[in-house]
Amino acid sequence: MTANFEKTGTNDGVLTFSIERAAIEKGLTTAFNKVKKNLSVPGFRKGKVSRTVFNRMYGEEALYEDALNAVLPEAYEAAVKEAGIDPVSQPKIDVDSMEKGKDWVIKAEVTVKPEVKLGDYKELEVPKQDTEVTDEDVDARLKREQEAQAELVIKEDEAAANGDTVVIDFEGFIGDEAFEGGKGENYSLELGSGSFIPGFEEQLVGHKAGESLDVVVTFPEDYQSEDLAGKEATFKVTIHEVKAKELPELDDDFAKDVDDEVESLAELKEKYRKELTEQKAEAAKEAHDEAAIQKAVENAEIVDLPHVMVHDEVHRSMDEFLNNMQRQGINPDMYYQLTGSTEEDLHKQFEGEAENRVKTNLVVEAIVKAEKITADQEDITKEIKELAEMYQMPEDKVKSVLTEDMLEHDIKMKKAIELVTGTAVEK
Repeated sequence: MTANFEKTGTNDGVLTFSIERAAIEKGLTTAFNKVKKNLSVPGFRKGKVSRTVFNRMYGEEALYEDALNAVLPEAYEAAVKEAGIDPVSQPKIDVDSMEKGKDWVIKAEVTVKPEVKLGDYKELEVPKQDTEVTDEDVDARLKREQEAQAELVIKEDEAAANGDTVVIDFEGFIGDEAFEGGKGENYSLELGSGSFIPGFEEQLVGHKAGESLDVVVTFPEDYQSEDLAGKEATFKVTIHEVKAKELPELDDDFAKDVDDEVESLAELKEKYRKELTEQKAEAAKEAHDEAAIQKAVENAEIVDLPHVMVHDEVHRSMDEFLNNMQRQGINPDMYYQLTGSTEEDLHKQFEGEAENRVKTNLVVEAIVKAEKITADQEDITKEIKELAEMYQMPEDKVKSVLTEDMLEHDIKMKKAIELVTGTAVEK
């Protein structure tokens, strides 16, 4: 095979390659065996016509399209390898020549990975991360647990205050017409939670159980329902109950109630301090690593990032997100309806982070190449073992899902990331 790649743009070009006669003959045989099954020729049983008779009757050229489809994937892959290019798009195939008895010549328009000019990526300065756990942090953790353990107690003949929960009936109207989805009965609403339309909860403050009132609000301009967006609405509300939170005392009994491994409030505080210390240390490491990698990306220059790479990454992220929604019983149409968004909105939502991920991958791959980072069999075996433990599956299953090439690539990328993050200095 001869393969040649000629650039037509910064990252675009034409790959010209030949398919040799030996490969063509195999393709023709595959194509012939496929079509002869359903071929009826006088003097032959169905599917039993010979290749010689077929060629005489229909011509060898009748098999060319199926033969090309059979041999093209392998020939293209070999040509890519020989030309030393790394395509990031599906090739646009054009047949240059398919002369009988000669090698076929194919042209493929492709987009390849862009050139990455690395800047500094070792011993980078990153912001110093705060890992100190203060008494205020511990108290805040206790406060959250205290709030979670709070009981709601009915307020007799007392007005509702911010933080109280009211049980209400409500019905919404635009003018004199009730609108769909604007009605509820015995609905529990925590005032100040921001659960309802802006301005709704505030108007219930100061009112008592048994009272009825009109709450007038204006729907936001970007409200998910276009029929309501920007419109003024009146909600007729009846308050049935007003409940206040009653917080438990922060004492030893409270500590034992929330955690059966401790005997006192002091022990609970110490346990929370330890947990918070571990969480802050982990968060600090993540922030340190992210800052170092981001700085290495910013220091690099990527020549004309191909749109197709960002587009593919956006759709990969969208598919992953929508599959997660599907596992929760929410199909794409339902998701768009519930959020008042469209597929285009979701695409835009993922665009920014997709572009950064593509750039990051390209820079890390360039570091792998610059540092001549390798992954040996011991690394691969270790990676398989770790993945098997992480996902609780047999090692053979991991091997069946991930090829050695994929594992080798991931290991080299991890080593490159460790090189960047491990040498970064906090200042």
